[in-house]
Amino acid sequence: MFDMKRFISILAIFCILLYQAIPVIAQEPLKGHITETEEYKQLGDELFTGKIETLERKDVINMTVSQVLDSSYSMEGDEFFAEVTQDVYGDKGIIIPKGTVAHGVLDGTTEAKRLGRAATLSLSFDYLVTPDGREIPIEGQMTTKLHPVAETGKIVAQDVGYTVAGGAVGGLMALNWLGWEAAIASQGYTLAGGAAIGGVVGLGMALIRKGHEVMIAPGDEIKVKIKTSVDLPVYKEDALKQEEVLYEGLTVSINNVKHQKDPFGEVNTITLSLLISNMSDKTLSGFDMALENDYGKKFSPSIFGNTKLMYKQVRPGDKLIADVSFAVDNINRKFWLAFYDRRTGDPITKISVDNAYRTKVSKKTKKKNDKIRASRMKKSYKKEDDFMDMDF
Repeated sequence: MFDMKRFISILAIFCILLYQAIPVIAQEPLKGHITETEEYKQLGDELFTGKIETLERKDVINMTVSQVLDSSYSMEGDEFFAEVTQDVYGDKGIIIPKGTVAHGVLDGTTEAKRLGRAATLSLSFDYLVTPDGREIPIEGQMTTKLHPVAETGKIVAQDVGYTVAGGAVGGLMALNWLGWEAAIASQGYTLAGGAAIGGVVGLGMALIRKGHEVMIAPGDEIKVKIKTSVDLPVYKEDALKQEEVLYEGLTVSINNVKHQKDPFGEVNTITLSLLISNMSDKTLSGFDMALENDYGKKFSPSIFGNTKLMYKQVRPGDKLIADVSFAVDNINRKFWLAFYDRRTGDPITKISVDNAYRTKVSKKTKKKNDKIRASRMKKSYKKEDDFMDMDF
Protein backbone atom coordinates (compact mmCIF):
# COMPACT_ATOMS: atom_id res chain seq x y z
CA MET A 1 0.00 0.00 0.00
CA PHE A 2 1.27 3.44 -0.92
CA ASP A 3 2.46 5.40 2.14
CA MET A 4 1.64 9.05 1.39
CA LYS A 5 3.18 10.42 4.58
CA ARG A 6 6.49 8.68 3.94
CA PHE A 7 6.57 9.94 0.34
CA ILE A 8 5.94 13.53 1.44
CA SER A 9 8.69 13.28 4.06
CA ILE A 10 11.26 12.01 1.55
CA LEU A 11 10.25 14.72 -0.94
CA ALA A 12 10.65 17.42 1.71
CA ILE A 13 14.13 16.19 2.68
CA PHE A 14 15.15 16.14 -1.01
CA CYS A 15 13.94 19.73 -1.51
CA ILE A 16 15.86 20.92 1.56
CA LEU A 17 19.08 19.30 0.35
CA LEU A 18 18.61 20.76 -3.14
CA TYR A 19 17.97 24.22 -1.72
CA GLN A 20 21.17 24.05 0.33
CA ALA A 21 23.18 22.90 -2.69
CA ILE A 22 22.01 25.71 -5.02
CA PRO A 23 24.12 28.53 -3.46
CA VAL A 24 27.23 26.33 -3.63
CA ILE A 25 26.62 25.52 -7.29
CA ALA A 26 25.91 29.18 -8.12
CA GLN A 27 29.01 30.41 -6.35
CA GLU A 28 31.51 28.39 -8.43
CA PRO A 29 31.13 30.10 -11.84
CA LEU A 30 30.80 33.50 -10.14
CA LYS A 31 34.11 32.96 -8.37
CA GLY A 32 35.78 31.87 -11.62
CA HIS A 33 34.38 34.88 -13.46
CA ILE A 34 35.89 37.26 -10.88
CA THR A 35 39.29 35.58 -11.19
CA GLU A 36 39.26 35.81 -14.99
CA THR A 37 38.29 39.49 -14.83
CA GLU A 38 41.16 40.29 -12.47
CA GLU A 39 43.64 38.41 -14.66
CA TYR A 40 42.36 40.17 -17.76
CA LYS A 41 42.58 43.56 -16.02
CA GLN A 42 46.15 42.81 -14.94
CA LEU A 43 47.07 41.80 -18.50
CA GLY A 44 45.43 44.98 -19.81
CA ASP A 45 47.44 47.13 -17.41
CA GLU A 46 50.65 45.54 -18.68
CA LEU A 47 49.81 45.92 -22.38
CA PHE A 48 47.76 49.09 -22.80
CA THR A 49 48.06 52.77 -21.96
CA GLY A 50 44.36 53.11 -21.06
CA LYS A 51 43.73 55.33 -24.09
CA ILE A 52 41.33 54.43 -26.90
CA GLU A 53 41.82 55.06 -30.62
CA THR A 54 39.42 54.44 -33.51
CA LEU A 55 40.38 52.36 -36.51
CA GLU A 56 38.58 54.48 -39.08
CA ARG A 57 36.71 53.47 -42.19
CA LYS A 58 38.97 53.55 -45.24
CA ASP A 59 42.09 52.97 -43.10
CA VAL A 60 44.47 50.55 -44.79
CA ILE A 61 46.26 47.61 -43.14
CA ASN A 62 49.29 45.99 -44.79
CA MET A 63 49.21 42.19 -44.66
CA THR A 64 50.76 39.11 -46.22
CA VAL A 65 48.85 35.87 -46.82
CA SER A 66 49.79 32.50 -45.32
CA GLN A 67 49.08 30.46 -48.46
CA VAL A 68 49.01 30.86 -52.23
CA LEU A 69 45.83 32.37 -53.70
CA ASP A 70 45.69 31.77 -57.45
CA SER A 71 42.95 32.87 -59.85
CA SER A 72 43.48 29.72 -61.93
CA TYR A 73 42.53 27.24 -59.19
CA SER A 74 41.47 28.97 -55.95
CA MET A 75 37.70 28.82 -55.39
CA GLU A 76 35.16 31.23 -53.97
CA GLY A 77 34.66 30.53 -50.27
CA ASP A 78 38.24 29.34 -49.63
CA GLU A 79 39.39 30.40 -46.16
CA PHE A 80 42.90 31.62 -45.41
CA PHE A 81 44.87 33.56 -42.82
CA ALA A 82 46.98 36.66 -43.28
CA GLU A 83 49.47 38.41 -41.03
CA VAL A 84 49.78 42.16 -40.43
CA THR A 85 53.20 43.23 -41.70
CA GLN A 86 53.33 46.79 -40.38
CA ASP A 87 52.17 48.37 -37.11
CA VAL A 88 48.93 50.33 -37.45
CA TYR A 89 49.15 53.68 -35.64
CA GLY A 90 46.53 55.99 -34.26
CA ASP A 91 47.24 59.51 -33.03
CA LYS A 92 48.17 58.17 -29.58
CA GLY A 93 50.19 55.10 -30.50
CA ILE A 94 49.98 51.60 -31.95
CA ILE A 95 46.51 50.01 -32.06
CA ILE A 96 47.22 46.93 -34.22
CA PRO A 97 50.75 45.52 -33.88
CA LYS A 98 52.77 43.72 -36.51
CA GLY A 99 52.18 39.98 -36.27
CA THR A 100 48.41 40.27 -35.72
CA VAL A 101 46.64 37.44 -37.59
CA ALA A 102 43.60 38.11 -39.82
CA HIS A 103 40.99 35.58 -40.94
CA GLY A 104 39.97 35.96 -44.57
CA VAL A 105 37.70 34.42 -47.19
CA LEU A 106 38.08 34.45 -50.95
CA ASP A 107 34.96 36.35 -52.03
CA GLY A 108 35.26 35.75 -55.75
CA THR A 109 37.49 35.22 -58.73
CA THR A 110 37.22 36.07 -62.41
CA GLU A 111 39.10 34.36 -65.21
CA ALA A 112 41.48 36.08 -67.58
CA LYS A 113 39.59 37.20 -70.70
CA ARG A 114 40.21 38.30 -74.26
CA LEU A 115 41.33 41.85 -75.04
CA GLY A 116 43.97 41.52 -72.35
CA ARG A 117 41.56 41.67 -69.41
CA ALA A 118 43.37 40.21 -66.41
CA ALA A 119 41.95 37.74 -63.91
CA THR A 120 40.98 39.13 -60.49
CA LEU A 121 40.85 38.02 -56.87
CA SER A 122 38.54 39.60 -54.26
CA LEU A 123 39.25 38.99 -50.56
CA SER A 124 37.24 39.84 -47.43
CA PHE A 125 38.32 39.83 -43.77
CA ASP A 126 36.05 39.40 -40.75
CA TYR A 127 38.25 39.33 -37.64
CA LEU A 128 41.76 39.85 -36.26
CA VAL A 129 43.59 37.90 -33.55
CA THR A 130 46.21 40.07 -31.81
CA PRO A 131 49.46 38.68 -30.33
CA ASP A 132 47.93 39.00 -26.86
CA GLY A 133 45.03 36.72 -27.88
CA ARG A 134 42.23 39.27 -28.36
CA GLU A 135 39.77 38.65 -31.19
CA ILE A 136 38.67 41.85 -32.93
CA PRO A 137 35.75 41.81 -35.39
CA ILE A 138 36.45 43.91 -38.48
CA GLU A 139 35.12 44.27 -41.99
CA GLY A 140 37.86 44.63 -44.58
CA GLN A 141 38.22 44.09 -48.31
CA MET A 142 40.94 43.84 -50.91
CA THR A 143 40.75 43.25 -54.65
CA THR A 144 43.29 43.02 -57.47
CA LYS A 145 40.78 44.48 -59.91
CA LEU A 146 41.71 47.81 -61.46
CA HIS A 147 39.32 50.74 -61.68
CA PRO A 148 37.43 50.38 -65.02
CA VAL A 149 38.95 53.59 -66.42
CA ALA A 150 42.47 52.56 -65.42
CA GLU A 151 41.99 49.05 -66.80
CA THR A 152 40.63 50.37 -70.12
CA GLY A 153 43.54 52.78 -70.46
CA LYS A 154 46.00 50.01 -69.73
CA ILE A 155 44.44 47.66 -72.29
CA VAL A 156 44.34 50.38 -74.98
CA ALA A 157 48.00 51.20 -74.37
CA GLN A 158 48.94 47.53 -74.63
CA ASP A 159 46.90 47.06 -77.81
CA VAL A 160 48.50 50.10 -79.42
CA GLY A 161 51.85 48.59 -78.46
CA TYR A 162 50.98 45.33 -80.19
CA THR A 163 49.83 47.19 -83.32
CA VAL A 164 52.91 49.43 -83.48
CA ALA A 165 55.21 46.47 -82.87
CA GLY A 166 53.44 44.51 -85.62
CA GLY A 167 53.77 47.41 -88.02
CA ALA A 168 57.49 47.78 -87.31
CA VAL A 169 58.09 44.06 -87.82
CA GLY A 170 56.04 44.10 -91.06
CA GLY A 171 58.01 47.02 -92.43
CA LEU A 172 61.34 45.37 -91.63
CA MET A 173 60.22 42.11 -93.25
CA ALA A 174 59.17 43.97 -96.43
CA LEU A 175 62.54 45.71 -96.51
CA ASN A 176 64.35 42.42 -95.97
CA TRP A 177 62.43 40.57 -98.69
CA LEU A 178 62.15 43.27 -101.39
CA GLY A 179 65.24 45.36 -100.65
CA TRP A 180 65.98 49.10 -100.68
CA GLU A 181 65.73 49.27 -104.49
CA ALA A 182 62.06 48.22 -104.46
CA ALA A 183 61.34 50.61 -101.60
CA ILE A 184 62.92 53.53 -103.50
CA ALA A 185 61.29 52.58 -106.80
CA SER A 186 57.86 52.33 -105.20
CA GLN A 187 58.43 55.59 -103.25
CA GLY A 188 58.12 53.71 -99.97
CA TYR A 189 54.87 51.92 -100.75
CA THR A 190 56.44 48.49 -100.17
CA LEU A 191 57.45 49.55 -96.66
CA ALA A 192 54.02 51.06 -96.00
CA GLY A 193 52.30 47.91 -97.26
CA GLY A 194 54.47 45.68 -95.10
CA ALA A 195 53.83 47.90 -92.09
CA ALA A 196 50.09 47.87 -92.74
CA ILE A 197 50.00 44.07 -92.94
CA GLY A 198 52.15 43.80 -89.83
CA GLY A 199 49.91 46.25 -88.01
CA VAL A 200 46.83 44.21 -88.86
CA VAL A 201 48.54 41.05 -87.58
CA GLY A 202 49.61 42.87 -84.41
CA LEU A 203 46.09 44.19 -83.84
CA GLY A 204 44.71 40.68 -84.34
CA MET A 205 47.10 39.35 -81.73
CA ALA A 206 46.02 42.11 -79.36
CA LEU A 207 42.34 41.22 -79.84
CA ILE A 208 42.75 37.49 -79.20
CA ARG A 209 45.31 37.69 -76.39
CA LYS A 210 44.17 36.85 -72.88
CA GLY A 211 45.08 38.83 -69.79
CA HIS A 212 47.28 37.66 -66.95
CA GLU A 213 46.26 35.17 -64.32
CA VAL A 214 46.70 36.56 -60.79
CA MET A 215 48.52 35.00 -57.87
CA ILE A 216 49.09 36.25 -54.33
CA ALA A 217 51.81 34.30 -52.52
CA PRO A 218 53.24 34.39 -48.97
CA GLY A 219 55.60 37.35 -48.78
CA ASP A 220 53.50 39.46 -51.17
CA GLU A 221 52.15 42.46 -49.29
CA ILE A 222 48.47 43.26 -49.78
CA LYS A 223 46.62 46.40 -48.71
CA VAL A 224 43.31 45.75 -46.96
CA LYS A 225 40.82 48.62 -46.73
CA ILE A 226 38.69 48.75 -43.56
CA LYS A 227 34.95 49.32 -44.12
CA THR A 228 33.76 49.86 -40.53
CA SER A 229 35.04 51.90 -37.58
CA VAL A 230 36.40 49.97 -34.57
CA ASP A 231 37.50 51.37 -31.18
CA LEU A 232 40.78 49.81 -30.01
CA PRO A 233 43.09 50.26 -27.00
CA VAL A 234 46.52 51.81 -27.49
CA TYR A 235 49.51 49.57 -26.75
CA LYS A 236 52.37 50.59 -24.50
CA GLU A 237 55.70 50.74 -26.32
CA ASP A 238 57.35 48.33 -23.89
CA ALA A 239 54.56 45.77 -24.35
CA LEU A 240 55.47 45.24 -28.02
CA LYS A 241 59.23 44.92 -27.60
CA GLN A 242 60.74 41.71 -28.91
CA GLU A 243 63.05 39.78 -26.58
CA GLU A 244 66.78 40.28 -27.12
CA VAL A 245 69.96 38.48 -26.09
CA LEU A 246 72.70 40.77 -24.75
CA TYR A 247 76.37 40.12 -24.05
CA GLU A 248 78.26 42.01 -21.37
CA GLY A 249 80.44 44.73 -22.85
CA LEU A 250 79.10 44.32 -26.41
CA THR A 251 76.75 47.07 -27.62
CA VAL A 252 75.12 46.70 -31.04
CA SER A 253 72.78 49.54 -31.99
CA ILE A 254 70.58 49.46 -35.13
CA ASN A 255 70.12 53.11 -36.12
CA ASN A 256 68.33 52.68 -39.46
CA VAL A 257 66.53 49.97 -41.46
CA LYS A 258 66.08 50.20 -45.24
CA HIS A 259 64.18 47.84 -47.56
CA GLN A 260 65.81 47.64 -50.98
CA LYS A 261 65.91 45.77 -54.29
CA ASP A 262 68.77 43.46 -55.18
CA PRO A 263 70.64 43.84 -58.52
CA PHE A 264 68.01 41.62 -60.15
CA GLY A 265 65.12 43.89 -59.13
CA GLU A 266 63.77 41.65 -56.36
CA VAL A 267 62.61 43.37 -53.15
CA ASN A 268 64.42 41.07 -50.74
CA THR A 269 67.20 43.15 -49.18
CA ILE A 270 67.32 44.61 -45.67
CA THR A 271 70.13 47.11 -45.03
CA LEU A 272 70.99 47.97 -41.43
CA SER A 273 72.99 50.98 -40.24
CA LEU A 274 74.95 49.77 -37.22
CA LEU A 275 76.96 51.26 -34.37
CA ILE A 276 79.07 48.60 -32.68
CA SER A 277 81.01 49.18 -29.48
CA ASN A 278 82.99 46.10 -28.46
CA MET A 279 84.16 46.32 -24.86
CA SER A 280 83.78 42.59 -24.38
CA ASP A 281 86.30 39.74 -24.43
CA LYS A 282 85.18 38.59 -27.92
CA THR A 283 86.60 39.29 -31.37
CA LEU A 284 83.85 39.48 -34.00
CA SER A 285 83.59 39.66 -37.78
CA GLY A 286 80.97 39.56 -40.51
CA PHE A 287 81.41 35.80 -40.73
CA ASP A 288 80.05 35.51 -37.18
CA MET A 289 76.98 37.59 -38.07
CA ALA A 290 73.57 36.72 -39.52
CA LEU A 291 70.02 37.99 -39.72
CA GLU A 292 67.67 35.46 -38.09
CA ASN A 293 63.89 35.44 -38.59
CA ASP A 294 61.12 34.29 -36.26
CA TYR A 295 61.23 30.80 -37.83
CA GLY A 296 64.90 30.43 -36.87
CA LYS A 297 66.17 30.73 -40.45
CA LYS A 298 69.53 32.51 -40.83
CA PHE A 299 70.70 34.83 -43.61
CA SER A 300 74.37 35.78 -44.07
CA PRO A 301 75.45 39.27 -45.21
CA SER A 302 74.88 39.92 -48.90
CA ILE A 303 77.84 40.36 -51.25
CA PHE A 304 75.78 42.93 -53.19
CA GLY A 305 75.67 45.32 -50.22
CA ASN A 306 78.34 47.12 -48.22
CA THR A 307 80.97 44.47 -47.45
CA LYS A 308 83.11 46.61 -45.12
CA LEU A 309 81.90 44.84 -41.98
CA MET A 310 81.87 41.40 -43.62
CA TYR A 311 85.65 41.30 -44.00
CA LYS A 312 86.60 43.33 -40.93
CA GLN A 313 87.38 42.07 -37.44
CA VAL A 314 85.91 43.95 -34.50
CA ARG A 315 88.37 43.39 -31.67
CA PRO A 316 87.92 44.20 -27.98
CA GLY A 317 88.06 47.98 -27.60
CA ASP A 318 86.96 48.70 -31.19
CA LYS A 319 84.10 51.00 -32.15
CA LEU A 320 82.63 50.86 -35.64
CA ILE A 321 79.91 52.51 -37.73
CA ALA A 322 78.93 50.53 -40.84
CA ASP A 323 76.07 49.45 -43.09
CA VAL A 324 75.42 45.79 -43.79
CA SER A 325 72.85 44.21 -46.13
CA PHE A 326 71.06 40.87 -46.00
CA ALA A 327 69.12 39.12 -48.78
CA VAL A 328 66.12 37.37 -47.17
CA ASP A 329 63.29 35.16 -48.43
CA ASN A 330 60.46 37.26 -46.96
CA ILE A 331 61.13 40.88 -46.12
CA ASN A 332 57.97 41.11 -43.97
CA ARG A 333 58.99 38.64 -41.24
CA LYS A 334 60.38 39.53 -37.81
CA PHE A 335 64.19 39.62 -37.69
CA TRP A 336 67.03 39.71 -35.18
CA LEU A 337 70.63 40.70 -35.92
CA ALA A 338 72.79 38.02 -34.25
CA PHE A 339 76.47 37.42 -33.58
CA TYR A 340 77.44 33.78 -32.89
CA ASP A 341 80.17 32.09 -30.89
CA ARG A 342 82.59 30.51 -33.38
CA ARG A 343 83.14 27.39 -31.30
CA THR A 344 79.62 26.55 -30.13
CA GLY A 345 77.49 28.30 -32.77
CA ASP A 346 75.29 29.75 -30.03
CA PRO A 347 74.19 33.39 -30.29
CA ILE A 348 76.26 35.81 -28.23
CA THR A 349 73.82 38.64 -28.86
CA LYS A 350 70.51 39.03 -30.73
CA ILE A 351 69.17 42.53 -31.39
CA SER A 352 65.60 42.96 -32.63
CA VAL A 353 65.24 44.74 -35.97
CA ASP A 354 61.54 45.35 -35.22
CA ASN A 355 62.37 47.17 -31.97
CA ALA A 356 64.73 49.47 -33.86
CA TYR A 357 62.20 49.98 -36.67
CA ARG A 358 59.57 51.23 -34.22
CA THR A 359 61.78 53.61 -32.27
CA LYS A 360 64.67 54.74 -34.50
CA VAL A 361 63.53 54.72 -38.13
CA SER A 362 62.16 58.02 -39.41
CA LYS A 363 58.72 58.39 -40.99
CA LYS A 364 60.38 59.42 -44.24
CA THR A 365 62.36 56.17 -44.41
CA LYS A 366 59.28 54.13 -43.50
CA LYS A 367 57.38 55.71 -46.40
CA LYS A 368 60.23 54.87 -48.78
CA ASN A 369 60.22 51.28 -47.50
CA ASP A 370 56.45 51.10 -48.08
CA LYS A 371 56.90 52.19 -51.70
CA ILE A 372 59.63 49.61 -52.26
CA ARG A 373 57.46 46.81 -50.90
CA ALA A 374 54.47 48.07 -52.91
CA SER A 375 56.51 47.75 -56.11
CA ARG A 376 57.05 44.08 -55.28
CA MET A 377 53.33 43.64 -54.69
CA LYS A 378 52.35 45.01 -58.12
CA LYS A 379 54.98 42.91 -59.88
CA SER A 380 54.18 39.66 -58.07
CA TYR A 381 50.42 39.74 -58.69
CA LYS A 382 50.80 39.04 -62.42
CA LYS A 383 51.29 35.43 -63.41
CA GLU A 384 52.55 35.29 -66.98
CA ASP A 385 50.78 32.89 -69.33
CA ASP A 386 52.30 31.40 -72.45
CA PHE A 387 51.12 33.72 -75.23
CA MET A 388 50.68 30.82 -77.65
CA ASP A 389 48.39 28.94 -75.25
CA MET A 390 45.13 30.37 -76.61
CA ASP A 391 41.60 29.05 -76.58
CA PHE A 392 39.52 29.82 -79.68
